[in-house]
Formats: sequence, structure tokens, C-alpha cells
Amino acid sequence: MSEEHIAVIVGAARTPTGKFLGGLASFTAPQLGALVIKEAVRRSGIAPDTIDEVIMGNVVSAGVGQSPARQAAIHSGLPVDIPAFTVNKVCGSGLKAVMLAAQAIRAGDEQAFVAGGMESMSNAPYLLTKARTGYRMGNGEIVDAVVHDGLWCAFENIHMGNEAEIIAEKFGVTREEQDRFSLRSHQKAAEATAAGRFKEEIVPVEVKQKKGTVVVENDEPIRGDSTMDTLTKLMPAFQEGGTVTAGNAPGLSDGASATVVVERDFAKANGLTELARI
Repeated sequence: MSEEHIAVIVGAARTPTGKFLGGLASFTAPQLGALVIKEAVRRSGIAPDTIDEVIMGNVVSAGVGQSPARQAAIHSGLPVDIPAFTVNKVCGSGLKAVMLAAQAIRAGDEQAFVAGGMESMSNAPYLLTKARTGYRMGNGEIVDAVVHDGLWCAFENIHMGNEAEIIAEKFGVTREEQDRFSLRSHQKAAEATAAGRFKEEIVPVEVKQKKGTVVVENDEPIRGDSTMDTLTKLMPAFQEGGTVTAGNAPGLSDGASATVVVERDFAKANGLTELARI
């Protein structure tokens, strides 16, 4: 790798992680993306008109509208002449967006990016397939975009939960090991939240409700009260006799994150603080 152009992160922000149909359910993915783009840019201190491009990952894009990344960029207040594009690499989409920004910087193509990811699984629509041409006779099918576009293997034609069962069996990962890993994960997340370790990275989100405005400022899916006893009592979620349950599998969620990625010399010339090198 050439050392001539070095990519560095000079700003970052994320929303809290919202539970499926939870506190962030009223926001579309681009709306969540706009919040973190605006905050990441503010924290970095970069002049918005010096940003070359915005790259945002998004997976369940059905019904979101044209160019989700550009929607987020414009609604964040960035100049409208900054181009943007959306990346879909399933669970790796947001990270791939950052990688693409870093690669472009190392290649010398551009100097400053906003890159991240955004998702609102709560707002994924149901799809009425074949409705355009008509059903003629018989029953139709309504397809859940969350499952079809986000959780279903298009090649093996099975759910990701069933894929997890195959991997667990192949590599000998037991139910107990999965439960213990899940338990420790939730415990660590709860401990970190209580200690305020996530406060600096989270953008509190104001949610307007009938009785007033509620502020979502902590990750909702964390189950700090989980125990091995409660986890072991859960039934397998995907196949009879399986090991993957609602307690040891990741849940559906809403949220967004963004980083400001620039060339190192650009950061120095513009007085930006380097947080990390990519």
C-alpha cells in the first residue's frame, strides 16, 4: 500500500440503537442518516463545502425512495452539489462505505468524505408481488421486505437464522456457548451504558409524540437483566432441536452512524484533529 495518501477519521457520531418498532421507529433510514451526518460533520470541524462525496450503506431500501444516501446528505444540511451514493453489502454495508472512502483517498481521487450506514427495519414495507400484472385467480402473497431483502439468503433460499444453525453445527458451537456469549455481551453493554462510555459517540434523538417530546439517548436492545436461567428456557427460533434462540441471536433494529474520512495532509491543512488512521 502506498503511504503517499493516508486516510484518517476526524469525526464520528451514531444514533442510539433502536429496537424494532421501538423509540426510533418514526424515522426513516435517510432521516436517521441525516442526523448522524450533520453531527459527525459538526464534531469534526470540517467546512461542509470541502466535502467531496457522501457514501452511506443501506440494506432494506424498498420504499425508501431514490438515492437514500443523497436524501440523508441533503437533509443533513450539506451543500446540494455534493454527490452521494448508497452501498448495499448487507450487514457490512456501513463498513464498506468507510472502506470505499479510504480507498478513494489512498488512490488520490478525492480528499474528504462522509461515510457510514443507516437502517430502519421498522419502516420496511410489505410487498404485494405480481400485483402489477394481476392475480387473475386464487390467493396472492404479501412479502415482508425485512425478511426478503434483509434476512433471507437469495442463493440458498433460507433464513439467516437457519444459516446460523448450519454454521453452529459445522463448527461445533453449542447452545450453551451461544447463550453464554450473548449473556456476556448484554452484560458488558449494560455496564458500559451505566458507566456513560457511549455518551460521547451517541447523538440523542428527539422523538415527537402526542404527549410531548421524548429523547432516545441509550441503546434499546440491551438486556442487562438477562441470566443464563432465562436464556436456557427459550425455545429454538428457527428449527426444532436447534441452538439459535431469540435470546442469543441479534435482534432487528433501527439506527445510523457516520464518520468523516479525509486525507491526512488535508486534515493538517484544515486544522482537523485525527482520531484514527484507516
